[in-house]
Amino acid sequence: MNNKNEIKAYIMLILATFFWAGNFIVGKVATLFEIPPISLNFYRWFFAWIVLAPFTMRQVILSKSIIKKNIFSILIMSFTSISIFNSAVYYGLNYTQVLNGVLMISTIPILIIVISSIFKTEKINIFQIFGVLVSLSGVIIIITKMELQKLLHFQLNKGDLWILVAMLSWSIYSIIIKEKKINLKPFVLLQTLITFGVIMLTPFYLLEISSGKHIPLNIPVFLTIAYVVLFAGIGAYIFWNKAVMAIGPNRSGVFLHLMPVFSSIMAIGLLGESFAKFHFVGAVFIVTGIFLSSRKKS
Repeated sequence: MNNKNEIKAYIMLILATFFWAGNFIVGKVATLFEIPPISLNFYRWFFAWIVLAPFTMRQVILSKSIIKKNIFSILIMSFTSISIFNSAVYYGLNYTQVLNGVLMISTIPILIIVISSIFKTEKINIFQIFGVLVSLSGVIIIITKMELQKLLHFQLNKGDLWILVAMLSWSIYSIIIKEKKINLKPFVLLQTLITFGVIMLTPFYLLEISSGKHIPLNIPVFLTIAYVVLFAGIGAYIFWNKAVMAIGPNRSGVFLHLMPVFSSIMAIGLLGESFAKFHFVGAVFIVTGIFLSSRKKS
């Protein structure tokens, strides 16, 4: 792969993580407006399906032989990335802080490396391992505000356990999308995943609705759904899929460490929080880790 293609992949990863950082904030705000988590995820992908359908469904139908050939992998990818991941994140944010969730999600690269090592799906070099550790150190600095003793009080509650489920589901998805190399265009692949993902999500959505939980109809709810559909949904997934297929899940996964950085920036701009020393130090660690993990062993 030439440097130009690698740079394009890195730009797409930066945009994807930026949109997902906003997804965490929006997901937490959704709890304030009493938006049920599974319903939010269902409408996120249901409306995304509608937006993409005019541009992709003809190709999806024409690609049915490829889909049928890879149906097992596609079903797993649909379930882990569409049905489970954001449902677990949104549900978890009902019981845990955004910072807890971001800290745990940022360790996905470690899970990817562990799973890749177990199944021997990708070779790992010393730069990737060291880069992950350095980046994770930056995340910890930001989360703890350079008061590392705060880690001693980190306890798993119901929300943290659901974030753990989200971490595992995304790690599995990232590895499969790299290894299978399904011969579908990014939009067509995304629409295929959404189609099966929404189908598998529907029973859980109906169960939530039957329990008396409904989405209120107001402007904040409409704006929330619009963001998770267009930015955290369609845009981020296309960028992530193309980048992972280009440079692999291990090198891509490290970029998830940018999420706390972007979350901090958005908190400063939208919530009026001040930029502190720990933000700068943490960002330096994270960027350094990304640089190290992107290097190839000579």
